[in-house]
Amino acid sequence: MAVEIEIICIGNELLIGKIQDTNACWLGAQATALGANVKRVTVVQDIVEEVAQTINEAIARKPRFLILTGGLGPTFDDKTFQGIAAALNQKLVINQEALEMVKARMVEYFTKHQLPVDMEMTPPRVKMATFPENTEPVDNPIGTAPGLRVEVGSTTLFSLPGVPREMEAIFTQTIALEIKKAVGGCAFCQRSLFVEGIGESRLAPLIDKVMTDCEGVYIKSHPLTSNNGPLVELHLTMVATQVAEPERLLAEAVDELATLIRQSGASVQDKAL
Repeated sequence: MAVEIEIICIGNELLIGKIQDTNACWLGAQATALGANVKRVTVVQDIVEEVAQTINEAIARKPRFLILTGGLGPTFDDKTFQGIAAALNQKLVINQEALEMVKARMVEYFTKHQLPVDMEMTPPRVKMATFPENTEPVDNPIGTAPGLRVEVGSTTLFSLPGVPREMEAIFTQTIALEIKKAVGGCAFCQRSLFVEGIGESRLAPLIDKVMTDCEGVYIKSHPLTSNNGPLVELHLTMVATQVAEPERLLAEAVDELATLIRQSGASVQDKAL
């Protein structure tokens, strides 16, 4: 059974186009490469009720992992932990382990930049360590705000900072290991064919035939810009256990599709990814 993942990105700036949502793209690529199946990405405003409702809707679908990004900082608009608390019907409390993490990162920052160590735990700093009850902090190796982890039924929920490099660091250090363990022996494989001289409408029946012949292979077409006529990338993917030899099965699908395309009179180039 596939390990399913949902992603929730939180922030008004994403919805108004102020900042491009690169986090969901990066997380999707990383999770897929690990052999998981990203089922849904949702973007919501910095509104506690919206965050809580979206979390509860996701949990009701019972993904194995639910990953949130954004809204963990010290400012008034960082409301993700409030949303999680509302969704789980929990109180917000100062988490002592998280507080020590925040203090340690502050000392590290001031020392690195040769500044006087300012250890005053102001309300904005304490805010980053104010967690919903019964949740645990996740170490942020390069930033001040810790992440969060909690088990909700069959779903493991993680909440990460929205700063891309911090989000990536926590995912790589902590979450990737859990996903890999849950996935077990599954592997993700991908190949691309670049086709010239034939449009998507003529490729469609060829794609359908190969997907029917090669169970488990998914083929997505991507029209590209070209001055020399139609140019289409055909992206073939497969997730399966190593016992099923997904690389071999995908190669067979590539060979069949390439043969059909050449028989139609178009040119095709194979590119391993």
